[in-house]
Amino acid sequence: MNKKSERSVVSRAIHSVDGFSRVFDTLHTHTTLRGQSQSTFENYMHRIAHVSLHFNRLPEQISEEELNEYLVALALSAKSPSRSAFKHAVYGLRYYYRYAGLSDRAVNLPSLKKELKLPVILNRSELRELFLAPTLLKHRIILALIYSAGLRSCEVINLKIADIDFERKVLHIKQSKYKKDRILPLSDYMAKGLKDYISVEHPQTWLFNGKSSNDPYSSRAMGWIFREALKKTTIQKEVSIHSLRHAYATHLIEDGLNIVTVKDLLGHAKIETTMVYLHLAQCTHIQAHSPLDTLYPKRV
Repeated sequence: MNKKSERSVVSRAIHSVDGFSRVFDTLHTHTTLRGQSQSTFENYMHRIAHVSLHFNRLPEQISEEELNEYLVALALSAKSPSRSAFKHAVYGLRYYYRYAGLSDRAVNLPSLKKELKLPVILNRSELRELFLAPTLLKHRIILALIYSAGLRSCEVINLKIADIDFERKVLHIKQSKYKKDRILPLSDYMAKGLKDYISVEHPQTWLFNGKSSNDPYSSRAMGWIFREALKKTTIQKEVSIHSLRHAYATHLIEDGLNIVTVKDLLGHAKIETTMVYLHLAQCTHIQAHSPLDTLYPKRV
């Protein structure tokens, strides 16, 4: 569903459901004061609007039995393995009930079991094929940049030209997830590609402009770029644009980089999040031995 249709769902709820307009304004203020992202607010409101339109009343006016029946139907109809619509509905309703002072309702919502699936990793040959697939230079650069620095989609669209230091060979990622900045190494190959792209496209403030020079690219457009490029390849794996970030982390570990440094490069808050890549990396097996054997150089 595109951005326009998302807005129309919320707009319909504002005009059709009594009290929804007040809820929208209050939750927007609440989310902003808590420092949560605009995308989080939009996801919550999109699903709350769907629920409210379905029942033509606010969530606190819907019985627990009605709501559970609705959520079960939503979960069963979800085509995506991640069941994102169901998850956003549950998260949004939990957030709504906390705001409404109905925390007991939030507790009774269906629990979300954490998925234990390992991410699918693109190998190096597949990545080379993928980066050659797009016709436009801009699209090739976007995909290569995500992999080269392990970026989230939201980090790419928020990059400004001033965030690239070609002399020091670094990227400055500002106020990303968890409101943190981080400095990332800029690949020599990527630096050359970015210079070529800038000289051809002449972006203004944002590294990747949207429809106008004043607007950044959208995350949905980036997802489209990835899907269209994937269609032109022989890759059969079920992957998304976020798979480039997974490949970045896994390949760094395979190249011998320690897990703590990889955690910092990815901007993870907890080392446990990064440790999943240890299960994916195909590292050279080192035979068990005593460290005394490597303490002194071997005699010829």
